Amino acid sequence: MEYALNADVLKEKIKASAALKLSLLENQELLEAYHHILAALITCYRNKGKVLFCGNGGSAADAQHLAAELSGRFYFDRSPLYAEALHVNTSYLTAVANDYSFDEVFARLVNGMGHKGDVLIGLSTSGNSKNIVNALEAARAKGMITIGFTGKGGGKMKAHCDYMIEVPSVDTPRIQECHLLIGHTLCEQVESCLFPRH
Repeated sequence: MEYALNADVLKEKIKASAALKLSLLENQELLEAYHHILAALITCYRNKGKVLFCGNGGSAADAQHLAAELSGRFYFDRSPLYAEALHVNTSYLTAVANDYSFDEVFARLVNGMGHKGDVLIGLSTSGNSKNIVNALEAARAKGMITIGFTGKGGGKMKAHCDYMIEVPSVDTPRIQECHLLIGHTLCEQVESCLFPRH
């Protein structure tokens, strides 16, 4: 079978991704939220707290990716930071989904692991993932800082987040590309603030 090789499709996607990212430069609400999120992460770590992430599908991959950047390293060698993506224990995930509900898989871990002053970052391009919303509710009840990474509108998560990165798009891949860009920048700045290099 012969496939048409159309480089214009790739060019269109690159342009769409770049245009969305450039639009963030003028998004004062998002830039202000970023500032507050960075301050919250630095405060959490200075107080010996931990940062938990949750997401589904591609957002789970992004959650795990960003947790690894904090707990491992970003640009240079330094002490590890406590960061964990809540979906990585498959035995736990499948047991709780089976015995309770998939809607409870993250909230139950938040109740077991989270403490006042810790941070929960929930990623959902729609903002409506029930298990993420439940986790944010549980985190708030424990006095944790709640942060959302979503798409346009923020969905149901908006009511449960102290701060939100709301990418102004409904195109899932483009939203996730922005989430990773913003997440990487947060990791870079957290690292440079907590581990200044002289």
